Amino acid sequence: MNDQPTAGAGKSPGRLNETDGSGPHRRAPAPGNRLAAPSFDIPVRSGGYAWWYIDALSEDKQHGLTIIAFIGSVFSPYYAWSGWQHPENHCAMNVALYSVRGNRWAMTERGHRSLARDSDKIGIGRSSMSWQNETLCINVDEWTAPLPSRLRGTVTLHPYYLSGQTFALDAEARHVWRPIAPRGRVAVKFEDGTSWNGEGYFDSNSGDEPLERRFRSWDWSRSHVADDATIVYYDVVLRSGEERALALKFDSTGADIVIRAPPQTRMPKTFWRMQPTARGDRGMEPRLVRVLEDAPFYARSHLAGQVAGAPADIMHETLSLERLCNPVVRAMLPFRMPRLASWR
Repeated sequence: MNDQPTAGAGKSPGRLNETDGSGPHRRAPAPGNRLAAPSFDIPVRSGGYAWWYIDALSEDKQHGLTIIAFIGSVFSPYYAWSGWQHPENHCAMNVALYSVRGNRWAMTERGHRSLARDSDKIGIGRSSMSWQNETLCINVDEWTAPLPSRLRGTVTLHPYYLSGQTFALDAEARHVWRPIAPRGRVAVKFEDGTSWNGEGYFDSNSGDEPLERRFRSWDWSRSHVADDATIVYYDVVLRSGEERALALKFDSTGADIVIRAPPQTRMPKTFWRMQPTARGDRGMEPRLVRVLEDAPFYARSHLAGQVAGAPADIMHETLSLERLCNPVVRAMLPFRMPRLASWR
């Protein structure tokens, strides 16, 4: 794959200036640059949302995780049923631990009394994410669902490099994506005995309207490749039917390069008949290693293939907003996403 701009793959989401939201900006921030910090205190308007996302795979590929701190939880049926009012009243720390021996999942929605945040830390209930000396530190204290059990532990991500860039996912820049730490070293330790090290990824998304008002679907993937680089493919389909594609390579300094995206490959359908598509080098297309998350509107998978000329483990997600809007699907979600309005 040549490091050339994507061509013939639909309009590309645009880059926003770090400081004022206008024009191109290519400087990679040095460590300690505040523009690369997570900014857990960004404002979230009614109907809007913000989330901070980390994923990781263990060195032996037998374990994985995702942790997402939500304000205005985009998947929350309670937020939708409220008419998209008061996003800070719909917060959650979503924790998913994946293992060949079985998965554990927690996503309890909480009210505004359970939320505390400033620029460097967000606390939701007894769980928190904090940014300390360019390191992401996560403390988890949650209950699993649908069968309740205590889930307690810590996760740290030490970035290899930081990116201060922000990218718009739609023409009006109402939905934006920030790849904060495209690659880093992760240490995981939970009270149930789960303990491992590996590599991870950290980003954030935010918007000022519900996702489903702007998008039909998207496919996203990140791949860690040679020389500590990271490749991200972000393919979105807007409500209008317009397709927008983003293909980026982050080098070992955090600088981003627009690259040519290889063709999309259809992956096996999930149990819920979701149809993911993923990108990888021609002739060495991605193959499914394991479906990590399988829901009626969402799937997350561990893929393997060749990206940018090198073997890579790929974390991939596919999202259908049209399915999420289905009233039957929304009515099912409380079984996996209970709500606890009081502080706990």
